[in-house]
Parts: sequence; structure tokens; C-alpha cells
Amino acid sequence: MSRISNTETGKTGKIWLVGAGPGDPGLMTLRGRQVLQEADAVLCDALVSKDIIALIPPSAEIIYVGKRSGNHSIPQEEINRLLTDLSLAGKRVVRLKGGDPFLFGRGGEELELPAKLGIPFEVVPGVTSALAVPAYQGIPVTHRDFCSSVHIITGHRRDTFDDIIDYEALIRAGGTLIFLMGVSALSDICSGLLKAGMDPNMPAALLMRGTTPDQRRIVATVRTLAEEVQQQGAETPAIIVVGNVCSLAKDFSWYGRYSFAGNVSRDNPLSPADIFSRCDTMAATDNRMQNDTSDSTQPLQGLHILLTRPSALIDQTADKLRTLGAQVTEYPTIRTVRREHNPALYRALHNLNHYQWLVFTSPTGVRIFFEEFQGQQIDIRKLSGIRIAAMGSGTQKELACHGLYADLVPEIYDGKHLGIALAKAGKTGDHILILRASSGNPELVDALSKMHADDIPTYDTVLAPPNSLPRRLYAELKNGAIDYILFTSASCVRGFAAAVGTVNGINYSMLKAVCIGKQTQQEADALGMTTWVAEQAYIDSLIDRLTFIHEQQ
Repeated sequence: MSRISNTETGKTGKIWLVGAGPGDPGLMTLRGRQVLQEADAVLCDALVSKDIIALIPPSAEIIYVGKRSGNHSIPQEEINRLLTDLSLAGKRVVRLKGGDPFLFGRGGEELELPAKLGIPFEVVPGVTSALAVPAYQGIPVTHRDFCSSVHIITGHRRDTFDDIIDYEALIRAGGTLIFLMGVSALSDICSGLLKAGMDPNMPAALLMRGTTPDQRRIVATVRTLAEEVQQQGAETPAIIVVGNVCSLAKDFSWYGRYSFAGNVSRDNPLSPADIFSRCDTMAATDNRMQNDTSDSTQPLQGLHILLTRPSALIDQTADKLRTLGAQVTEYPTIRTVRREHNPALYRALHNLNHYQWLVFTSPTGVRIFFEEFQGQQIDIRKLSGIRIAAMGSGTQKELACHGLYADLVPEIYDGKHLGIALAKAGKTGDHILILRASSGNPELVDALSKMHADDIPTYDTVLAPPNSLPRRLYAELKNGAIDYILFTSASCVRGFAAAVGTVNGINYSMLKAVCIGKQTQQEADALGMTTWVAEQAYIDSLIDRLTFIHEQQ
């Protein structure tokens, strides 16, 4: 198979058919996320959730080719042509599909032309809604007491004889029936099953917006489901499940509840009375949960957050926010670049016995230190007798990964307070090795006037290029689609300002920013943003502050 490349960019054109899963971004595969992050263009289905779309890098072009309930925004032939044209132009093209691309996703049809033209392609399977959505609603699609098979049927079919569903065969098989894309045909499906001889009292369910904070279900019987849905209203996307396993939903429903165990531990076990009390509480609230989409376990539900951390640090923070219900757009406004040739650092590493203190101000500084330590083939025992000072919980965690624990951590996480604390803890004349970014706060060294401080930059902080804000992100900021921006350093604010530049016309006074520390807040204030600051300068405190602000407003 020949490879197609763009002579201007040097990139090799390729197509990826990626299954986005059923909606919860946590159910998208690692491979799918990786491919998405490297995409130049993404052809996106209507069934792909907003949380998944938020994972698309701002630099990528998004083309919406969605299809829903007969409303086809772009004909299938045009989608096929777009895939080939973009890949022939040397682009990395992701065809992003809800669920799995090969399960009623027309993935096979979309690969026919690329295969004929010799365009490289790859299929990244996805978690299908047929299994995940029932699971999130407490419905196991198989159960030894009820059935031993499951059958997945498309409810969206062409008006031809060949596509008529053989309901009698389905009933004879005796398993759980799952109809995808069948909301508009719900009445016909139930009628067809009844005419074929299915027990009218067979449990049946319509599961809507599954695996998302807005998920809802209607459980009835084959005879009454269509009427119940007409009364309560249907939302898409949705799937239909028919089978005795639907009766388990009330007992097994788990998504959106408080954890059953709560703060249970070996030292804090539940008594039998506690267990029965909690069971009664969950049973009493089950019916309320079906009609109440609010979720106390997801206090940030509905918020759209712009996260500006460096790409190496952004994933964990984004996952925490998504767990709390937020939609997150990741747009790193700075990047850290390790200094490849650093003679001053090499000399310091080979003379560690000269120092009484080793100081780190960021997780990046710790990682680079150990990379260089290993690269210089220095024995870890050289650190014996050296005290360690660290700024921030993230820095402490990174040190702990290497079996080291800080002797000194300032109460306030900034250079000034670290310097003051270090001056008090150390002795006059102590030699201190500070390893940090080249743009580090000078107040740290200023506070160490009675000591000998070697302040060695190990990496540079590079701001986003001027006027580089992607058009999609610019539009979201302009029209108020971003509820809050989270800044984890003053450099992130400066990088954001650089990306916005002077030509985009963003009104900073309309932007709301939650900042990790006072220095970061000062940078955002200088731009005219409405700002809040975390009580303590670490990520969990920043998220707690965001949650509190949202609840108050």
C-alpha cells in the first residue's frame, strides 16, 4: 500500500476510524485519545458527546457530518469524498464516530474508497452503547437467571423488504434484545414483538443519553413502553432494551449515586444497621433520580472549563474536572522545554556534597533533575545528607515517586515564601542548589542573602505564539461558551494573553478566571478578567474553589 504525503508539511496522509464510545469520555480508549490529539482534521458524528469533542485539540479542523433521526447534514458520499480528499492533502484525518465504527456505524462503507486508492487507514474500536448504556443504568445484558444471549439490532432501517426485522426469530432465540437508533420506530418495534408472540408483560426500557450526567430511563413492558415514552417524552441518543434483565435496573442502578461505601475502611467499618439504613436510603431515592438530572456527585455538571496547563500536566487535572461533570477544553498556553546542554547543572550534580539544600519549585524540575542524574550516571547515594525543599503538592508527589520526601514545604506556595522559610530553616553560609525554570521568581533568591545560592535553570517556559488562538476557541470565548478559565501559573496567563494577541478582539472583562495563587491572579487581574484565587496553591484546592464559586452563583 503506497503512502501519500504532503510535500509542504512533510506529513503522511492517513485516515483513522475512531470509536468515541457512548458518551462518557472516560470510556474512550487510550488509543482513540492518542490519535485524536494528533489529528489535523476531525469528521465528527452527531452522536459524539460534547465531552469527547472537547478532547479535540484546538489546532484541529472540525467538520460536523452528523446524522440523527433522518436529518443528514452531509450525504454519505460527501463524507467519503472528504475523507479521501483530506488524507490525499497529507492530513491526519480522524473519522470520529459514536460507539464503535463497525457496529451500525457504516465504517466499512467509508473505508472502501481509501482502500481502493491505497490510502493508509487504521480502525480504533470503541465501546459500544449497546453494552455500556445498559451497564450505566444497572441492566446486565446477560444474566444466568434470565438469559444466555444478547442480540443487537438496528432500529433504523431502509424501507425495503430485506430490512424487515424477523421478530419471530428473535423471540425464539430467547435472549436480551437491544435496538440501536430505534426511537422513531419504537411503536413499530413493540408492535412487531407483540404480534410475533412475545409476552406482553416482558420488561422493556428506553435508555436515553446513556453514560452522561443527563442519562434517563423509562422502564415498562413491551405492551406499555411506547405509551409511557409518549407521556414522559423521549430524548436522543437512546437505545431500546427488551428482556427480563430490565427488571434489575432499580436494584443495580449505580451511576450518579453516592458511593455505597462512603468513607468505609478497615478502621471505619459499617455496622449491619448502617448497611440496612444506606440500602433504604438508596431505594427511597431511586425513583427521584429517574426524573431529576441534577447530581450531587457532579457539582460542575453543565460547566465548560478552559484548562491552560502544560500538556504534560493537563490530563490528570482534566480528568478530575470531568469526573465532577464539567466539559473541559484543553489548551496548553505554555510548554516547558528542557535545556539540552547545561554545563552549570552538570558541575553541580557532580559536586552535590558541596550543598546543604536542594530546592525544587515544580514537578517538571524534579523530573528533569532525575533524568539528568541518570544521564550523568551519578549514584543516588550522593544525595545522602542533603535536605530537600519543595514548593507545591505536585512537586512533593513527584519527589515521592522517587522515594524522596521534602524536609521543608512553605505554607504559601510561591517563591517569596519558600525563600523566607528556607532562610529560617537553614544556616548562614549554607550552600543551596535551586533547580527551576529560567523565568523563576527572583524573590526566592533575594530572601537567601545570608546563604550561597546557585540558581540553575533546567528548563525554559515558552509561551504560546502571538495571535495563535484557534478560531474555534476564539468563537467560544467570544460568545460566552466558556464559563471559567483555570490558570495554574502566572506563565499560563501570559501565554494565554500571547495567544489572544492584539487582533482577536477578546473582551477580557467578560472572562472569568480561577487562579492557583496570588501572583497568577495578579496577572489575570492586569488583563481585566474577573478573578478568584484558590485558598491554597494546589490543584485540588483550585477545583474546590471553582466548585464553591459555581454553587454560590
